Amino acid sequence: MSQAQTTQPTYVKGLENVIANQTKLCFIDGKRSKLLYLGYDIADLAEHSNFEEVAFLLWNYRLPKKDEYDEFVKAIRSEYEIPDSLITVMKLMPKDSDPMDVLRTAVSFLGLFDPERNDNSLEANRRKALRLTAKFPTIVAAWEQIRNGKEPIKPNKEFNIATNFLYMLKGGEPDELFAKIMDVALILHAEHEMNASTFSARVTISTLTDMYSAITSAIGTLKGPLHGGANREVMKYLLEIGELSKVDDFVKKAIEEKRKLEGFGHRVYKSMDPRALILKKYSKMLGEKLGNTKWYEMSARIEELWVKEFGEKGVWPNVDFYSASVYYYMGIPLDLYTPIFAVSRITGWTAHVLEQLSDNRIYRPRAEYIGPMDQTYIPIDQR
Repeated sequence: MSQAQTTQPTYVKGLENVIANQTKLCFIDGKRSKLLYLGYDIADLAEHSNFEEVAFLLWNYRLPKKDEYDEFVKAIRSEYEIPDSLITVMKLMPKDSDPMDVLRTAVSFLGLFDPERNDNSLEANRRKALRLTAKFPTIVAAWEQIRNGKEPIKPNKEFNIATNFLYMLKGGEPDELFAKIMDVALILHAEHEMNASTFSARVTISTLTDMYSAITSAIGTLKGPLHGGANREVMKYLLEIGELSKVDDFVKKAIEEKRKLEGFGHRVYKSMDPRALILKKYSKMLGEKLGNTKWYEMSARIEELWVKEFGEKGVWPNVDFYSASVYYYMGIPLDLYTPIFAVSRITGWTAHVLEQLSDNRIYRPRAEYIGPMDQTYIPIDQR
């Protein structure tokens, strides 16, 4: 018998460190703070690339040439608008709906009207990936307007995705630095290997369902506070603390109460998340530009104290920690932090869908049974 036939499967809670598949898309070395997309270091991409180019990279496994890039950008911008019928449906939704629920429902709605929805060919799915990436920011920004009793702001096809998103969110052309930092944030969140929402998308598409069903699964998974909502919680406790002078007491109490602080620790990273390092720089930059470095200084002090206490145990800031203050400086509502994550991660989700379909095998793990055995049925009138 082969080793595979004789070895008893081992139960691993949460599938921690279990290799579920192979991927060309993303490499993480959690001990050395290394994150690569298709072999390109995340710091290099954040400094020199842009979100659209990264999307092309993830879907095509290479960077585009100039003419390809221009055509790709043109195609994305041509798909910015969402149908009036979707806007009508969104206006019927309760104004207190979670924006992630709205995004999930909107994506499912869009799938009904996509003529290629059941075409799982590579080219059709690339086109669907492009359409979804173009429309995600429009949906999120439209909801922000609708829930505040305003009409959605039509997208501006002269702007890139990051600039256009801020334009639709705020109603005016955004500050150049704000637009640049949003573009970098989208790059940083675009892809991250086999995280919970990506795994959800791959499991769903492995059944050979459609792209929209897979992405709806991913959105529902990202909504969970253990996955996508941590940066919102970080900003909540920063607001709760309120002042730099109160940080030390807050951290001391959190340690005494054995509280886990959102924004610290990661299943894979046992050192500084390289994305957090980049966002830390931009948090400081935004604070200085706005003449209010308080949120950055508070974050940096919390990091210093928390890492001093837990750094040797592998608990360091993750991407959520500094993205909180970055988005807050931009004036973005807290409950849009996770939808912004989705605006970025749609590129990674769809890339994984394409990769899964290129060499598909349906996911069907086993469970270790721990229930009773050999019970005898007793008729209901004798129990």
